[in-house]
Amino acid sequence: MRRTMMASMKTAFFLFLHWVVQHALCRDVTLPNGPLYRVAGFPLSLPCAVSGYEGPRTQEFEWFLYRDDAGGRQMGVVSTRDKGFPYAPFQARVRNGEVRVERDSGDKVRLMIQRLRAEDQGKYECYTPSTDSTYQGNYSGTVIVKVIPDTLQVSYLRSLTGQPMPEGAELTLTCSASIQSEQLTHLSITFGKRDVGDGSGGGGAGGEVSTVREIISIDKLLGVVPGRFYKKRYDDGEITLEKRNGEGGQGVYVMKMRAVQPDDTGSYFCEASQWIRDSDRSWQKIAQRTLDIGNLTVQQLAESLSVSSSPKGEVTLQVGSSLILTCEVLGLPLEVNSGLLVQWMKRGSVSSNVVGAGGVEVEVARMSPDGTVSWGDDLSRASGGSMEKVAKGRYSLKLFSARPADSGVYRCVVSVYAGRGNPSLSMPATYTQRSEGVTVNLKTKDVLVTAVAQLPRGPLLKRGSTITLICNATVTTTGPAQAQVLWLRWPIPEPVLKKPSDGAAPEPPVVVKPALIAALQYDGIANIYVNGSEISIDRLSAVSYRLRVHMATVEDQGMYACHAEAWGQDPHGGWYNTGAKAESKAVTVYLYARAADLLLIPLVIGVSSALFVGIVIISTVTCCFMKRLARQRAPK
Repeated sequence: MRRTMMASMKTAFFLFLHWVVQHALCRDVTLPNGPLYRVAGFPLSLPCAVSGYEGPRTQEFEWFLYRDDAGGRQMGVVSTRDKGFPYAPFQARVRNGEVRVERDSGDKVRLMIQRLRAEDQGKYECYTPSTDSTYQGNYSGTVIVKVIPDTLQVSYLRSLTGQPMPEGAELTLTCSASIQSEQLTHLSITFGKRDVGDGSGGGGAGGEVSTVREIISIDKLLGVVPGRFYKKRYDDGEITLEKRNGEGGQGVYVMKMRAVQPDDTGSYFCEASQWIRDSDRSWQKIAQRTLDIGNLTVQQLAESLSVSSSPKGEVTLQVGSSLILTCEVLGLPLEVNSGLLVQWMKRGSVSSNVVGAGGVEVEVARMSPDGTVSWGDDLSRASGGSMEKVAKGRYSLKLFSARPADSGVYRCVVSVYAGRGNPSLSMPATYTQRSEGVTVNLKTKDVLVTAVAQLPRGPLLKRGSTITLICNATVTTTGPAQAQVLWLRWPIPEPVLKKPSDGAAPEPPVVVKPALIAALQYDGIANIYVNGSEISIDRLSAVSYRLRVHMATVEDQGMYACHAEAWGQDPHGGWYNTGAKAESKAVTVYLYARAADLLLIPLVIGVSSALFVGIVIISTVTCCFMKRLARQRAPK
């Protein structure tokens, strides 16, 4: 009885498993949910897939059409296995490839109709011939396709003539588009550009390859989307796209490029697309038109801009005279509002052996695009000079009283911000150009400077004494002049060592730079540059200057010298360094020990000797006393 029940259960299980397998392997053909609305004259793509089949991986497909005006009669369209399958209305279209089947895989295909016609409207059936051992499932699927009329219109307001447009100019392109449809469809607009260049692969006519780039779009959901290569310019506000309402319900789309760049050269187009949302909620592009607007050529600023400075060549002036330099900027397009950064740069000074030779180029003055003037390292020039815009494209630099340090080679450097009248500080210049150099020489008066340092006679200098040094500095010239005195100190050089016995060359002496101790400026201001000593500096007479080091220590000894510089006064009352200078011979200052320090030596020696003698005497007496005491206590 139990065995019979077990056999019945096994039989029921196998029957259930067979039923599940039978139903799991049922053939199923799927198509999109309809109805599908497509536009006449544009492509139709109908996907069809089969699953749950037996047999080979590559399945065959046959397409039929039931036209609305054919009373439900079946019409063969195209087949993957039978070239003679199409009915007469489709035979020619199948032969020229306008109607065809494209495979995505062995069991997935697409019916492609390149250009839909009004008579293509109807119910389409995708049929798959059986390759199964048993006939079960569905072997075909249907979808309704509605063909709607083409109402997409697109036009432009003004075409590009191909005439060169200067770099930095504003480009405006206007495109109008509209659709009239009973169905709910959306419109998208794209402005793009084709770059045409020589291709090495010879892919196009004449070996030219065209690269298409989308600039900016208003998508089907009315969102503004910049192209991949134009996103930064869009984020910076350099490219905009807006929609306006035109006549007759048309949408007017205006794209603006604030400042065109050389890379913007190319062929421009406007593309309008019509979109619809199918039953599966996916968006499908059902119509598209592209309108060529014309070619744009951007003339680079480097080809037209020129910067010159005057006077030309070389200028020689007397110290104290006014120096006037002019910078002229030519070749800027009149129709472009460009900001200019104008800088005057100088290389070389009176300290150079040759005017303008070597050295670092420094900025003298600059005028920002907003007209703000700022000066370089020498801020005092803000009251002794001016920089002005004297006319459109002309800028002047004036130094009211030129100094010897103003000698050098001057250049005008102009940075152009094409199409940006007031650029931000972080924005890079479009193009920068430098003028030729103007060499400025300044004649100085004949100036003779002498400097003599001496150590006045007196008692030997000891630690704690006051070191007094005198510097006699004279300036011989015409006109007002003053000496500026600086005191320098070197350490006393060590004795020269004998040559090594092994024959090796002695090491070269180490060159030690002097330390600046103190200075008395031409205007009487004293500056002390060391912190460890009490130092004062004053002027005893018109040519005599004194340095005193109070409570001198060992660190204050060394070799002292005075350095004198001649300063002259220009006709405007300003003082300048003439560049004439002189340095005295070094005076050696050595500090001896004090008398109190000398008396301390015998005192130390005497105390040490007395202690030593006392210890010896006490040791001797104690030793003898102990021996005698021991003998007295010994037994007799």
